[in-house]
Formats: sequence, structure tokens, C-alpha cells
Amino acid sequence: MTADLFHTTNPATPLAERLRPRTIDDVIGQSHLLGRGKPLRVAFEAKKPHSMIFWGPPGVGKTTLARLMADAFNAEFIALSAVLAGVKDIREGVARAQETLQATGRHTILFVDEVHRFNKSQQDAFLPFVEQGLVTFIGATTENPSFEVNNALLSRATVYVLQPLSADELRELFQRARTHVLVGAQGPIAVDDRALDALVGYADGDGRRLLNLAEQLDTGAKAAGVDTIDLAFVENTVSRSLRMFDKGGDNFYDQISAMHKAVRGSDPDASLYWFCRMLDGGCDPLYVARRMIRMATEDIGLADPRALRLALDAMQVYRTLGSPEGELALAECCIYLACTSKSNAVYDAYNQARAFIEKDGTRPVPLHIRNAPTRLMKNLGYGQGYRYAHNEDDAYAAGESYLPDGMPPVSFYHPTSRGLEASIRDRLARLRELDQAAGDKKR
Repeated sequence: MTADLFHTTNPATPLAERLRPRTIDDVIGQSHLLGRGKPLRVAFEAKKPHSMIFWGPPGVGKTTLARLMADAFNAEFIALSAVLAGVKDIREGVARAQETLQATGRHTILFVDEVHRFNKSQQDAFLPFVEQGLVTFIGATTENPSFEVNNALLSRATVYVLQPLSADELRELFQRARTHVLVGAQGPIAVDDRALDALVGYADGDGRRLLNLAEQLDTGAKAAGVDTIDLAFVENTVSRSLRMFDKGGDNFYDQISAMHKAVRGSDPDASLYWFCRMLDGGCDPLYVARRMIRMATEDIGLADPRALRLALDAMQVYRTLGSPEGELALAECCIYLACTSKSNAVYDAYNQARAFIEKDGTRPVPLHIRNAPTRLMKNLGYGQGYRYAHNEDDAYAAGESYLPDGMPPVSFYHPTSRGLEASIRDRLARLRELDQAAGDKKR
């Protein structure tokens, strides 16, 4: 994101376009791909294009790298946006590539921005031409290619993951932009450290956003006639966008995953951090509430059954009060879930039982535990020999079996020694001793 690839000097051109790099050495960030000996650096130096997909958040240089490749490889560059294009546009692009190859011998790079927006048939339209080598396909996506790009196309392209720009990289980009903006009639307009830190924070790893904010700041500073920009001026001048979140996209699922793992790991501070990050990014608080109900059942279970009740209550409080008052109840639940005892014994038992039943045959219910509401059923033996547990010592029918006849022994639920489950484990152990004493009939 530096000098213009097409040597544009029109001041009306957006700053991000004017500062687009001319060479890979001008690119800020992505050193894991562009550093010496790294994959994309090697591809540039070898001048051997190959089909690839750039996966990363907005404003990190996906389009820039595709254009630089066309320049470095002396290739024709055809750009399509999956938001607007269809199969007809793909075919027209391929026809242009064929004409260029026949007329000049030059290869074509076909760049598809937002490739995840193409459906399967549209993505399939690329395959024969990629296989023939007629075009080098380069796709750009903010979504996980594993889910959004079909396997046939994915197998023919190398996926490169681009990272958000770091704070230092954003500061470097801002200093590069100073030759174009924040220069008044009396010379450069100063920007103090706190103001710059705020701009970098607002950009949130997005280089394009930083440059757009710099342009807003430039317009505001010149209109106000100031010679120094401080934090207050930044906060009053630029419009702060929401942080990187993208409801339904990778950032969404990455952040709820981080919160879930922090709760499971009993870290209340990290749990609360990710909870607030999601709300700050625009997530529906009821979605987070539903996920906390899941955490209460999956990761806490019978170690603390109060957790599930608290999660349900927190959701109801939010439904009653709404934002922002109801968010405090969700925050309380988040911290409680992180702090309380943990057990996934119920979760494991459920999954083991489901897996067993999927593979096992359909076993009949034993006669002695069948219901017998009619005389015929009683005459057929339904319910005969059933021992009513409440009539037994300690309300437990020692040695009784409730599983189908002939079924092998199973043990799905293994309570932990944490929280309430410690008491459950002790009670089950005692009941098994009673079974043993009654003849080891219970499995």
C-alpha cells in the first residue's frame, strides 16, 4: 500500500489507490509471505505464476499483490468482482485471455475478488481454463476457503493466509501517507502520539481503513485551520467504524470460539474480554446468551447444575431489559461460568451413548420394565417382577437391571471429582457396591 501501480497523480483518487505499491518491496506487512525465502517472494523472483487464493481480512493487500504479480510476470490482468460478475463475465474474461495469448503470447492473470460469493457452478466455470493453463487464477476472500471455495478449485490453488497489519506496520503506513495528506499552507500538520495511537486503534489492522481515516483527518484539520492534531480532535473528527467482526464470518466464529475456550479454561478475565469484544463488534447478545447455555451443559454439566439455571435466567433478564442494562446479567453469567467447577462427563456420556445406539441393533424393552395399562398386557407378562425402588431400602433396588436383555455391559457416565459430581460419584460407587452384594446382577 504505497506508490501507485498506474502512476496516477489525480488528487481526487482515493489515498489508498494513490499509495498502492509498485513493487513487493513497497508492500507493508505480510513478511511471512514476502520476506526473503518466503513463498510469495520466491514466486515473484522465479517469475513462475501459479493459481492461488489470498485469504485474509479487508485492507491487508490482497488486490495489491495480485496486481503486482501481473506487473512482475508481464501478464495481462483481468479483474472480476464476484459481487457483480457471473458466468458470462467469466467466459468473456477467458475469451480475452485467449485473444491476448494468440496475439501477443502474453499470459493472463484472472483475479476474482470476493471469490467466496461465487456459487459452485460459477466456481466450476474456472476449472477447465485453469487446468489448461490458459489463465492463472488468483482469488481473494475474507472467508475461510475450506468452507466457501469448492474442493475442485481449492485443489488447484495454493492458499496463502494474509494477516492484519500490526500497530507498527500501520504507523509506518501512516508516515508514508504524510507526503499526501496533513500538509497545510504553513507546512506539515503535527499529529501527537496519542492521536496517532487512536488512529491505529480505529484502523484495527486494516490499512485501507487507516488511509481513509487519514483523509478524513486531513479534511477536518484543514477546515478547522489547526496546526496540531491531538486525541480530542481525532475523536471529534473521524468516524469510528466497528471493529473487525463480520457477523457469520470467520471473525465471528473465531471470537465465540475464543470465549468458549476461555470459559472452559476457567479464565474469567479472558472470558469477559471476548464477551465484550463480540458485543463491541455488533454481535446479537442473545446469540452469546445461547452459547453460554451450551457452555453450561457441555463444559460444566453436573459439576454445578446451577450454571445452566443461571444461563437461562441471564437470557431472560436480557430479553426483559434489553441493551445495555440486560448485558450486565450476561456478563455476570459469563464470569460465573468461567469460575465454577468444570465437567464434560455428561457431554461425553451423551456422545458415547449416541454412538453406541447408532451401531447397535434395535433391542426390545425387557418385559419387567414395560408398562402394563391393560389386562392383556399383564397376562403377557408386562411389568411382572418389576421392583418399585421406593419400596426398597434407601429407595434403591439393588441388583436390578434396566437395560435390554443380552446387552453387553456399558458404562457411559463417569462423574468427575469436581463440584457436585464428586458427591454423585461417591453415591454411584456405593450403589454399585450394593449391586455387588446383591449378586452382581446390575451392570
